[in-house]
Amino acid sequence: MAGKSVLKAENLGKEVSSPEGPLTILAGVNLDVAAGDTVSVVGPSGAGKSTLLALLAGLDEPTTGAVWLDGAEFSTLDEDGRAHMRAERVGFVFQSFHLVPSLTAIENVMLPLELAGRRDAREAAHEVLARVGLAERERHYPRQLSGGEQQRVAIARAFVTHPAVLFADEPTGNLDTATGARIIELLFDLNEGSGTTLILVTHDPAIADRCRRRVQLEAGRVVV
Repeated sequence: MAGKSVLKAENLGKEVSSPEGPLTILAGVNLDVAAGDTVSVVGPSGAGKSTLLALLAGLDEPTTGAVWLDGAEFSTLDEDGRAHMRAERVGFVFQSFHLVPSLTAIENVMLPLELAGRRDAREAAHEVLARVGLAERERHYPRQLSGGEQQRVAIARAFVTHPAVLFADEPTGNLDTATGARIIELLFDLNEGSGTTLILVTHDPAIADRCRRRVQLEAGRVVV
């Protein structure tokens, strides 16, 4: 069930320099996302979808506007403050899995907890790996896992901190159709079971339709 507002953007914009002058990537984006909601971000390549996710997650700073996460405005925080907010309240799943190759599955999932000083890191990581069906694979290294298994490890790592918002940027982009479908089922199951807000960038209309809300971007502006 969706609840109070967890993520809010007002007049969000991003410009970058180019040889031809300032280039507008995003302009005038307003968004208010309720806790526990599911939101798809869709649009053609170059529309600004990944830039929007980076701004909403505090990974990048906007040229104009502001973002609030759980009531805290990112622009009022220094880099350490933003990093702390991301570590505690935000999870990420990317198209490429971004696992540490020298760490086992369980060590990859433990990483954000250890960085936060959690003493129960191994126990919590074991529990969430079991939830994604990888209890038997936790001692394997990424190179020993299939693409779908690596993405499940990445999802477990994203969920292990119980984030307020999970951002998923084309999470099935490097997977075959059947494996991708299972990954999407897993994301929605975890969203339903944990109440974590899911914001999902996708090119797949069927995936977008599963979300309760849709944000359509074209040329850096929201059109739906």
